[in-house]
Amino acid sequence: MNRRETGMEKNIIDVLARRASVRAYDKERPLPQGVLEKLLTAAMQAPTTGNMQLYSVIITDSTDGKERLKQLHFGQPMAADCAALLTFCADVHRFGRWCAARKAQSGLDNGGGMLMAMEDAVIFAQQFVTLAEAEGLGTCYLGTVPYNIEAFAKELNLPSGVMPLFSVAVGYPAGERPAPSDRLPLEAVMHHEKYRRPAADDIDAWYSAKEALPESVRFIAENGKETLAQVYADVRYPRAQNEKIAADLVPFFFC
Repeated sequence: MNRRETGMEKNIIDVLARRASVRAYDKERPLPQGVLEKLLTAAMQAPTTGNMQLYSVIITDSTDGKERLKQLHFGQPMAADCAALLTFCADVHRFGRWCAARKAQSGLDNGGGMLMAMEDAVIFAQQFVTLAEAEGLGTCYLGTVPYNIEAFAKELNLPSGVMPLFSVAVGYPAGERPAPSDRLPLEAVMHHEKYRRPAADDIDAWYSAKEALPESVRFIAENGKETLAQVYADVRYPRAQNEKIAADLVPFFFC
């Protein structure tokens, strides 16, 4: 490996190590012409199931279009303030059309096929995000698409077999980039050979720093809870809400 290659690898590690979601964008600074196309073209070299590329991305950069999607994203400002909002989709529709045009019958119009497409889309999206941030842009995932999935499908004119998964806001940060978010220690997520079930002492060691953060203490107080886990389980991601999302996704598995 030559010195230049080593430097490039170190630069990517540095970019990822300081990565943070950017939620405030410079609305007066548009993206350079062709930058999205360049980044998406490079991102398409990401791994994909059987080289089928079971994904699509919808770019929304008009003021009106971003404003409409902002409403579907529960009014999150970054959806409209960013230079472009990209909605990544799992897509088995295009593959099905290709099969039909070539005397074949797609076997992906089901839950198994959609799962492969979801994997493809997530890998593609993260490859794009990494490249965008290495280019000096800011990004932020908006995971609110599943809460309004039918409305997103209608707004984006998605046919059967195309499931919108999430949006990514892209643009130049307004002011300083935010500091990286807290993360669990590596030993909480890394296992050797077999999964090691965490003991009570492990949970205490891994989550105590997160629980002690000022914002965590504030979340607990604001929501009238005793622990941060209760905030997540009862308020932010309650069972009933997740079960409704799961039910709303089912029609997209079959096309």
